[in-house]
Order: sequence, then structure tokens, then C-alpha cells
Amino acid sequence: MGASQTRSDNRYQDLMDKTGFSLEQIKNLHKRFLHLSGNEETISRENLESISALSNNPLRKQIIDAFFDKRNQRDDKAGFFHEIGFEQFLMVMSHFRPPNLKTTAEEKEAMRKEKLRFLFNMHDTDNDGIITLTEYRKVVEELLSKSGAIGLEAAKAIADAAMLEVASTNVPHMAPEDFYEGITFEHFEQILKGLEMESRMHIRFLDVDTTTMRCGKATM
Repeated sequence: MGASQTRSDNRYQDLMDKTGFSLEQIKNLHKRFLHLSGNEETISRENLESISALSNNPLRKQIIDAFFDKRNQRDDKAGFFHEIGFEQFLMVMSHFRPPNLKTTAEEKEAMRKEKLRFLFNMHDTDNDGIITLTEYRKVVEELLSKSGAIGLEAAKAIADAAMLEVASTNVPHMAPEDFYEGITFEHFEQILKGLEMESRMHIRFLDVDTTTMRCGKATM
């Protein structure tokens, strides 16, 4: 019993170090993980697709894919998992963890960069390090056309115009015949430079609000 408890404690400590979550937050998230997985050790896309709060989200596919994207495990590996275990689930959730009063300026900047990289990965669907016009257009189309407020052709036009504006900002001396390959991560950082990301980027679609999650009081 003592050896088993020690292994469990060590595992939780390791997860706390990797993710920045508290022990109680990890335990609460583990309960949610087991609920989603049906008490299995891994979660599949089908498990996340069953979440009702995601059903009408225009970025539903990108959000679900993000959980299985190996790039979001902070080890620079490419590709996708077929299923993920609790540690991988927790690593993805940690991208939405807000700063607290003890978070230093350096830590806030690191958190911001991680959040931006996570968002970039969601758009860079082929993992080539560039958000192309095709990828950007697809996201804009889904955001606008699925809302019912605008048609597909209008959404395409908005995406194309936005990409041209990004190109003129990031490559101001580009000749008319030059082809703009797309948005690099460095461009992406510049585009969102003035947007406060550290506390605003949070998650509710798993019925877990990490902006209000406190020890023993997670919204499950």
C-alpha cells in the first residue's frame, strides 16, 4: 500500500511540475477525464465529439484535433495520436491555465507564447510551419458561414482580403507578382501583439472553467 501511494504521489508531483496545475486541480480534471472516457485509460475523438457544448462550435474539429496533436505536448513531435491518456489530456488543458498572483513577468510571457503556439497549431493543419491562405480561408469560412450570418463566397472574400492585409504588413516591399506563402509563427505573434492572451484564453467546452478553477472548487 505504501509503495503504491508513493508512486501515485510521485506521478502527481511530476504532473504538477509539467503543467502548473495544483494537486486538487489535477484530481478534479482526472475525474472529468474518467467521465469523458467512460472510466477507460484513454480518450478518443469520439469521446470528445459527444460533448454537447461543442456541437455548434464552428471550430469544433480544430478544437478536438488539438487534443490529439503531438505538437501540443511540448516535445516538438509532429503527427497525431489515435487516442490520448490522462497526462496528454492534462498537457493540452494546461495551455488554458491562467496566470496567478505569483506568476512572474517572465512566466507570463512564456505562457503567452505557449498559448499563441497552440492557436497557431490549430490553424497550421498540415504542420509545415506556415498558415497558408487555404488554411486561413477554411477557418474564416467555418467561423462566418456556419454562423448563418454570411455566405460562403463572402467568407472567402473576407479571408482573402485579410491575408492580403497580413502580407502587406509583414512583407511591405513584396512586388505584385510575388506570392505570399503564408503566416509564419513570427508573423502570427506580431498580428496578435496587442491582444492580452494570458488570462483571456480559457476553456469551458469540457465543463471545466480553468479561469475560476481553485483548489477543491473546480467546475466539473
